Amino acid sequence: MNSGFIVYPGSFDPITYGHIDLIERALRIFPRVHVVVMENPRKTSLFTLDEKYEMIDESLKGLEGVTVEKWEGLLVDYMRQTGARVVLRGLRAFSDFDYEFQMALANKYMCPEIEIVFLMTNVKYHFLSSSLVKEIFQMGGDVSRWVPPPVLRYLEKKLAKK
Repeated sequence: MNSGFIVYPGSFDPITYGHIDLIERALRIFPRVHVVVMENPRKTSLFTLDEKYEMIDESLKGLEGVTVEKWEGLLVDYMRQTGARVVLRGLRAFSDFDYEFQMALANKYMCPEIEIVFLMTNVKYHFLSSSLVKEIFQMGGDVSRWVPPPVLRYLEKKLAKK
């Protein structure tokens, strides 16, 4: 069963142009992309789930075929609930592959009917991560070339609170 859309899950803390590039490229393959913002228990988030949702929703406004959702729980439960069958994951480096491969196998074990599609990152975003953006911004660096304006506003608000 093909649901006609691909699910791009992530913690997106915050979303970057690297993430957005993957979404735009996925739209060339699938008619719709569901961007699902989730919590990652392995990571300490700077932003709340609601803030991340708002940033993503604002950053992707006007991008046809994109739906932004929040999900608390396992990805496989989201997949079952929505009838989704395909997951998008981005790969930057071999270290990404190791982690993503483990997650893909675990998800496949829990939900055998899903498929995982890996897209290599665009070479111009190969080094870019949400963690790097936060670190550079917190040290006073300019990250405007790597994140959309709504994300920059949220970063500025968070920094002003500290």
